[in-house]
Amino acid sequence: MWREIASDLKRTVPMQRLLQGDVGSGKTIVAALAALQAIESGRQVAFMAPTEILAEQHYRKLAQWLGGLPIEMAWLSGSLPAKARNKARAALASGEAMFAIGTHALFEDEVLLPRLGLAIVDEQHRFGVAQRLKLRGKAAGEAHQLMMSATPIPRSLAMTFYADLDVSAIDEMPPGRRPVATRLVNNRRRSEVVERVRRACAEGRQAYWVCPLIEESEKLELQTAVALHAELTAALPELRVGLLHGKMKPDDKTVVMADFVAGAIHVLVATTVIEVGVDVPNASMMAIEHAERFGLAQLHQLRGRVGRGGIESTCYLIFEEPLTDTAKARLKVIFENNDGFEISRQDLVIRGPGEFLGAKQSGVPLLRFADLERDVALIERARDAATELVDEAHAAADAHLERWLGGRQEFIKA
Repeated sequence: MWREIASDLKRTVPMQRLLQGDVGSGKTIVAALAALQAIESGRQVAFMAPTEILAEQHYRKLAQWLGGLPIEMAWLSGSLPAKARNKARAALASGEAMFAIGTHALFEDEVLLPRLGLAIVDEQHRFGVAQRLKLRGKAAGEAHQLMMSATPIPRSLAMTFYADLDVSAIDEMPPGRRPVATRLVNNRRRSEVVERVRRACAEGRQAYWVCPLIEESEKLELQTAVALHAELTAALPELRVGLLHGKMKPDDKTVVMADFVAGAIHVLVATTVIEVGVDVPNASMMAIEHAERFGLAQLHQLRGRVGRGGIESTCYLIFEEPLTDTAKARLKVIFENNDGFEISRQDLVIRGPGEFLGAKQSGVPLLRFADLERDVALIERARDAATELVDEAHAAADAHLERWLGGRQEFIKA
């Protein structure tokens, strides 16, 4: 798998590769090796993560791994003070800093990466197509792109059939990891989950309790988190219940997470900010409120926060009826599967691949492509024919692309 990436980075044709691996399987180590190869060739690297918690975790981890090497790293995030942000931008613009790590702040217009050779996007399903293109577009020429995900979005899986997106897989569970037992619980039985959390914490374990996803209003989601925190604090008076949400100041988030890692917090009530980048081996239980509102990628990522310490772990998916047919299908898939590849395959069937030449991540494609489940053999033949056409008949290939893509070729590179 690493040999594939190392070989791609030596080619003049820009790499377009998705690195698939379950949570905690070592994707960051592979990304660090790729970054080192690019930097040794005199090119800059940008490493983008979707949340400040995850981005900062990557920054600290990579700074520790690369400590002692003559590589200057730059950290960029939206909460960075203006003076520090300007200093990081200047170091990147001059080429003094070769390794940029950060959040969405990396693709802001003010950030210049004149020697960008490799763009790494972690948890790529959390970014839009245009956002990934914008980061990669900062290169003077065409930069290599390495995307990483524990659960590829349906569009990315579909693109492995239709575009030059190669896939590398880390298909082994990390040492000591055990599959997480998943339980479906009707909301009427929430009190039983509370008691199981109480027993687990009494035995020295810790638990997450994830708030329902409320896409219409961040303010309402925050109010729900605060209310849930108050409810569990009253129901579990012998335990310390913490609260973590996206509207907290970065320093406050850091304190809460440090207390949870240290075991000072027994139950952490949180919004989806814990979806990625949180590693607490002693946490063996998770409850997800209104699980029917979450997508399969989020459910799989959230569930991956437990079972990281070799302890038998359980994820309770609390749902409320009535359920839509789609919600029933999603809950069935996550209940029956722990493998990220199979979950993304089922997600593709449920949601559809989205626009191949646009920005929608799921849904029915605009063009009438073959069915990904039924016509795999036909699709493979078409890919072989396309390669032959590009190699042997450039003019015909260009005319075909213009006819069908109409100048939107860049979208199939994201």
